[in-house]
Amino acid sequence: MRKINFYRLHRGFSLVELLIAFAIAAILMALAAPSFNSFIDSQRLQTATLEFYAGVNLARAEAIKRGAQVTMVATDGSNWKSGWTIFVDDNGNLKADSNEKIIFTHDALSSKFNVTSVFTDSSSAYVSYTGNGRSRTKTSVQQPQAGTVSFTYNSVTRRVKLNFLGRARTCNPDKDATCDASATGG
Repeated sequence: MRKINFYRLHRGFSLVELLIAFAIAAILMALAAPSFNSFIDSQRLQTATLEFYAGVNLARAEAIKRGAQVTMVATDGSNWKSGWTIFVDDNGNLKADSNEKIIFTHDALSSKFNVTSVFTDSSSAYVSYTGNGRSRTKTSVQQPQAGTVSFTYNSVTRRVKLNFLGRARTCNPDKDATCDASATGG
């Protein structure tokens, strides 16, 4: 009968082997961290841009569905970075009054974002739609509210463009020559 050496069967890693494994893991994580942070930043920017885009489309769809003016305004009235509110604007004053139905509210974006906008009417940060789904300025149903909202995060920019018909699209100015920051929409 053969004698079993239990020491050999239950032998684990030596301290040196364990330290080498930890050192290799630490080096690999240090190499991956910058690209992972870049990926996270890119996703944050993409998410903010798409949430704004979805908000514009929701405002337009609600205006068509209700056959009434629906407005999306910056929470602080001047910068989209403060968040936005979509509501049925019965009196056309671009403010969510107590008797007007609030459809959706978005919280403020991170302080790391920079948000700028250029619109036909840039007197305040708003997008307003009539019951037929066309954008409009606060002064005239006949004048469309076209323009661009630019989201910048760690020097990378994405844009939401609103054309004269009120349709929105997202674009990357680094890859799309038609993605300028003008108020002409497109």
